[in-house]
Amino acid sequence: MRLILASGSPRRRELMEREGLDFEVRPSPADELPPGALPWDQLCQANAERKADAVDPGSGWVIAADTLVQVGGRVLGKPRDRDEARAMLESLSGRDHEVRTGVCLRSAQGMETFVVATRVRFHELDASVISTYFGKVDPLDKAGAYGIQEHGEMLVERIEGDFDNVMGLPMTELMKRLKACGAVRS
Repeated sequence: MRLILASGSPRRRELMEREGLDFEVRPSPADELPPGALPWDQLCQANAERKADAVDPGSGWVIAADTLVQVGGRVLGKPRDRDEARAMLESLSGRDHEVRTGVCLRSAQGMETFVVATRVRFHELDASVISTYFGKVDPLDKAGAYGIQEHGEMLVERIEGDFDNVMGLPMTELMKRLKACGAVRS
């Protein structure tokens, strides 16, 4: 079966390539609902569904995802600029936060959506650490203004749960679901 990744994210592409999946990249044209449009626990799932609905699966399976960060009741998407990115990292400094990724699998036969959550704790970050991090990593295309796989050791003290989920695609659960629906072989 043909797999279609409805995302232009290089991180999601890298994760799927690592699993040896044969897939086509076709970024979804769907607009995401902004933080606050729905309750936090529903937003990334709804955005994944919107993205999947906007890509024709043909005879294959569309894989769409949306990742959000939540800290202290506030949802963090992708920052608009470096000032907002700095404010996001400052709000995560020394604290636990949750990363959720909603994933939607869609074919001509139907749709399945799931959400995976991972808990992350940051080190205490000062202005110097944040500036050094920004010198190494572009924070603007990442939920919460960071990529755990890109110098994440500078920021992250520990994680509880799926590392790949924090990167933007929970591969263990995704592979289980793809096998269960027959999209990939065991």
